[in-house]
Amino acid sequence: MSRPLLEVADLIRSAGTAFIERNRKWIRCTHIKVLLAIARCRTAALGGHIDECTRCGHRATISYNSCRNRHCPKCQTGARERWIEAQRSELLPSPYVHVVFTLPSQLAALALQNQKIVYSLLLQASAETLLEVARNPTHLGAEIGFFSVLHTWNQKLQIHPHVHCVVPAGGLSLDHSRWIRSHPRFFLPIPVLRKVFRGKFVAALKLAFQRGQLHLSGDLAQLAQPKFFAAWLRPLFRKNWVVYSKPPFGGPQYVLQYLGRYTHRVAISNHRLVWLVDGQVTFRWRDSADHNQQKLMTLSLDEILRRFLLHLLPKGFVRIRHFGFLANRRRSTLLPLCFAALGSVPVPTEPETTAQESDPLWRCPKCGGPMTVIERLTAAQIQLRSPPRLLTTAI
Repeated sequence: MSRPLLEVADLIRSAGTAFIERNRKWIRCTHIKVLLAIARCRTAALGGHIDECTRCGHRATISYNSCRNRHCPKCQTGARERWIEAQRSELLPSPYVHVVFTLPSQLAALALQNQKIVYSLLLQASAETLLEVARNPTHLGAEIGFFSVLHTWNQKLQIHPHVHCVVPAGGLSLDHSRWIRSHPRFFLPIPVLRKVFRGKFVAALKLAFQRGQLHLSGDLAQLAQPKFFAAWLRPLFRKNWVVYSKPPFGGPQYVLQYLGRYTHRVAISNHRLVWLVDGQVTFRWRDSADHNQQKLMTLSLDEILRRFLLHLLPKGFVRIRHFGFLANRRRSTLLPLCFAALGSVPVPTEPETTAQESDPLWRCPKCGGPMTVIERLTAAQIQLRSPPRLLTTAI
């Protein structure tokens, strides 16, 4: 993929400190920290390093360091590749299913004020729904395993909390003796998933309210009273919640490519940005209501940065989680049973350097050999190596 002409970092640098001053009422130090990291990513301000080919000895010019912030569009590409490579040994020789659980739009404001609690409840309720329905002998009668990825945005960068779950199309029998395959074109009944998911999430939300864990201010301040909170929740049961499931698709190798579309995403990628003119930013978005047609939208620079910052996750929040037989405490015991039941063996884990050395940017441009870091430079050292600036005098 070619390098984009416009990046989120360019928007931040263009807005400058004036953006922070204009938005002092709501902007926090965590927002400023992320903005600064993205703006400085892969610039001399973060220092750099010099690489040398271990095969032919070719020495590259200085490469600037990355910020490694999980909200940075540039840094997530490498993080995604490393994560996918780590999952290779856990992919089963089975078709996979993609299931999406979405919160109703009425909960968006509550989610913004209570990100850690609401997003955790969303991940937990969706996971418990899949595990419970799959264990029911009426549906699958098996113990499944999967990972979930939280996204909080839609194509217009508005608040739209939803969870992507990637699940093998089957599971271990309840006595762990055999593998039970799901229907070739059908995994679990959507109406049942919707009903169970809605019930579990609302019950958990009520419990969080009773324990005083919810922060309610501004337009939601009146909900601090139990009778108003109960009345506000009641309409949520009058509509179907959105749960979407694709038919089983592909095998392990296809899933590795498929995962890249959903893991380590940020609210907007650099490749969706089109242009910045007179403080107005135009970007591409996909309209799902119009057959996924690609369209253009223009927002002010301040507005697009405001929407981008809505999707910063709380510090330490884990947005990719594993459940069922892939849960950390059960994986070592149950995953080998899954491979045995499927008559297969795990793919050996590659050395940690493989993912990095397979990156084209980490290969020698002369002979294609692996590059290695031979010298690290601070920002001050890079400045000393830079050519002197030409001094100009005002006329």
